[in-house]
Amino acid sequence: MSQAPAALGIVPVSFADACDFVRAWHRHHRPPIGYKFCIGLAAGAELAGVAIVGRPVARHLADGYTLEVTRTAVADDVPNGNSMLYGSCWRAARALGYRRLITYTQDGESGASLRGAGWRVVGQRRPRPGWDTPARPRRLSGTENVQRTLWEA
Repeated sequence: MSQAPAALGIVPVSFADACDFVRAWHRHHRPPIGYKFCIGLAAGAELAGVAIVGRPVARHLADGYTLEVTRTAVADDVPNGNSMLYGSCWRAARALGYRRLITYTQDGESGASLRGAGWRVVGQRRPRPGWDTPARPRRLSGTENVQRTLWEA
C-alpha cells in the first residue's frame, strides 16, 4: 500500500532558510535583499515552499500601507502550494495593518496560483532593459526585457 501524502500546513520560517529554499527551487530569481516577513509551507516535517514579503520594489508604491510578495518558491511535487502561500501572505499582511499586497508575474507565467488565491490583475508593465546605470551599476539578472503583470490581493 502506498502512503498518503503529508498534509500541507503553513509554518514559520526564517529569512535565511527562506532564501536557501529560493536558491534551490526558484526558476529565475535570486533571493531578495530584504523582507518584512516570511511564510513557510510544510509537508509533514519537510519545508515544501516559502514566500518572502517585503516593501514594494517600485518606490512610488511604497506608501507605508502596501507590501509586495517578492518571492515564492515551491517544490515541484506540491500541488496548490503557491496558492496557499499567497493566501496566507494576504491574511498576515492584513493582520499587520497593511491595506494592499501586490506581486508580479513574468510574461509566459499563467498566474493560476494567484487567481486560485483570489488575486486580480491590476496592470501590465512594459519590458525594461534592466536597472544598470553609470551612477548605479547593476548585474544582469536574466529577467531583462520581459513584460510583467501586476497583481493585487
